[in-house]
Amino acid sequence: MAISILKGDITHQRVDAIVNAANSSLLGGGGVDGAIHRAGGPAILEECRALRASRYGRGLPTGQAVATTAGRLHARWVVHTVGPVYSETEDRSALLTSCYRESLRVAGELGAASIAFPAVSAGVYRWPAASAAEIAVAAVREAGTDIEDLRFVLFNDEVLEAFQRAIG
Repeated sequence: MAISILKGDITHQRVDAIVNAANSSLLGGGGVDGAIHRAGGPAILEECRALRASRYGRGLPTGQAVATTAGRLHARWVVHTVGPVYSETEDRSALLTSCYRESLRVAGELGAASIAFPAVSAGVYRWPAASAAEIAVAAVREAGTDIEDLRFVLFNDEVLEAFQRAIG
């Protein structure tokens, strides 16, 4: 698997699957989540509403992942995952690791060969960039996957530099 670290807008990536750092409602929000819903259009929200009406009536649990169409994005699927909110008093790193592992599992089951990840939880969920990067890179390196092209697409310099350091 080739791992790339890129600065940019994840919604512009041409990959099989784009990972959305979603909130548990699956109904859109701010940051990456809002950008993906806006760029992908109403088809994503429609499928998310159907998921809420069926399997995820209480929302998607933290650390889990589920796929929908990618709508107007240059991808086949959006894999939605809910990252944990950072806590100084509780170790939630296993949940963050699970976001990457589960996203890769879902994308692999769909047959994806390429995937783009944001820095899950490193935005509004306040996970420190260096720690988020170390967890993300370790999680994807340890995952057994057939995905050939894995990209971390990062929006700001602090997070980009943290991922560059973590990748070595």
